[in-house]
Amino acid sequence: MDKNTIIAIVLSTIVIVAGFTVQATFFPPEKSIQTTEIQNAEQPSAVSAVNEVVSEQPSFIQSEETLTETALGAGPVSEERFLLETDLVKVEFSNQGGDIVSFKLKNHQDSDDLVEMADSISQTNRAFSIALGDHSSRPLQDYFNVKKIDDASIGFYRTFAIKNSDGSQSLFTLAKQYTLIPGEYLLDVKITVSGDANFAGLPAGYTLKTSPQIGPEWNAKQDQYEYRRFYHLLNGKKKTVNVSAGQKSKVLTDPVSWAGVAGKYFALIAIPGTTPVSSYQYSAQAESADATVGQISLLRAPITANKSTDNWLFYLGPRTEKNLTPYNLAVNNSLGLADLHLEQIVESSGILGPLEVILKWIMELFYLIIPNWGVSIILLTILMRALIFPLTKKSSEATHKMQELQPKIQEIQTKYKANPQKMNEEMAKFYQTAGYNPLSGCLPMLIQFPLIFAMYGLFNNYFEFRGAMFIPGWIPDLSQGDSLMTLPFTVPFVGWKDLRILPIVYVISQLLFGKVTQTPGSAQQNSSMKFMMYGMPLIFFFIFYNAPSGLLVYWIFSNVLTLIQQVVINKMMEQKRSSSLKLVK
Repeated sequence: MDKNTIIAIVLSTIVIVAGFTVQATFFPPEKSIQTTEIQNAEQPSAVSAVNEVVSEQPSFIQSEETLTETALGAGPVSEERFLLETDLVKVEFSNQGGDIVSFKLKNHQDSDDLVEMADSISQTNRAFSIALGDHSSRPLQDYFNVKKIDDASIGFYRTFAIKNSDGSQSLFTLAKQYTLIPGEYLLDVKITVSGDANFAGLPAGYTLKTSPQIGPEWNAKQDQYEYRRFYHLLNGKKKTVNVSAGQKSKVLTDPVSWAGVAGKYFALIAIPGTTPVSSYQYSAQAESADATVGQISLLRAPITANKSTDNWLFYLGPRTEKNLTPYNLAVNNSLGLADLHLEQIVESSGILGPLEVILKWIMELFYLIIPNWGVSIILLTILMRALIFPLTKKSSEATHKMQELQPKIQEIQTKYKANPQKMNEEMAKFYQTAGYNPLSGCLPMLIQFPLIFAMYGLFNNYFEFRGAMFIPGWIPDLSQGDSLMTLPFTVPFVGWKDLRILPIVYVISQLLFGKVTQTPGSAQQNSSMKFMMYGMPLIFFFIFYNAPSGLLVYWIFSNVLTLIQQVVINKMMEQKRSSSLKLVK
């Protein structure tokens, strides 16, 4: 196996690993329930509910001290749902547990419906449910009384009896008040625990759970370019919370400023404020192995007072700096919040961030001229290929120069194959005499890599591509894979359900590019070069099959433009070679 073959194999391995790294980095039936509008009529008061007979619902253990709570009163006996809306969100509440069963974003579409930020997995795992006790405690499913507070607020309350360790009984009312903030993606949740004279608090605290799954609808097995990741802000710095393979959840006790779960485009962030939190549980998998979740449970510290009110804030909305940075300055948001640094949950591009910002600015400028994001991608790709044309030309010239020197190089390799040290010395002398630098073909390519990766990151994560149509009937959403038709079956092993054209076009463009850039010398490197020419496009076909359309549009047009550039460069070098031969004659 000669040196060039080894180099080709090593480069192939690097490209494959880099490809997968880039992909990973950038990457029982319910009863029919009636939905009703909230009425202003007064509900039965907490006091009257206490005076009624204790309901027959079973008691359940909620703490290590074996305290039991039983719902009291002749309150509601069936589930009802209630709607509140602002200009940005549409929220549906249930009187069962006082939970949220739907939190939709009005300005963001997901297939045939709005993006759902409170996707419940089951009747016992819904958004903003409360359990009396730690993370393992069962959420309350009692039917709460309901009271409308105003057009943006709704309250749920229920009185419970708690049996103390000495056998005595205390009564307390648990109240949940939700307030929507017009013009913002914030949800204010106020939890009040108020007891009688004998009530000594909740020694095990309570657990408030976020949504089991945030939108848009996502299947981890079918969409590898979407994800759910946990983050928190500790001492002013964002940290990723990793739930390792095989674990269902992780519990941390760090005193964080906020804890959140994010997908590529949307995020849910819990902001405890001054509420004391004992621990946070990050759940990556539900009880059912088929349901992927991204749920955070917040365990409130033990309550020792007769009455306690906690204020929680939650952000449920787009994962964009535009929506998140206003909470750094009090004057920029209606609640006067400051120094939250929620924008840190946005995916960072690291050292390539400034370059990505410049590319984004240029692309947005193109969009102002022609309001089509697909066209903007193409125009930006043309501009970038034009800027790096001198580097591409220099790299191609170096490659052709190397091919011209191949006969002499092979002669030296054959002559000194038994003495590698002498061979290297002779090769160095030959390169110096010929005026050739072996790195001259690599350096121009290496210089292009930051730009290539910055464009990859931009096209793979740009929020404005969500729902952005490029070609009607074919590419309706640049953030999703294109779909010519839905297959009547699922492709085994890979789980594909759609016939996509862009990945096929990408492979064709890559094969044509390989043909054009093939040189006589490289064609002789049978196994390694054939793998690079035919094997790599096939590998990337599988990697990019479910890739966002915007990313594939970039890769395809980049290949086409590079192919055209290569044809031009080849003609220029041929003309130069012909001129040199004429001068020699």
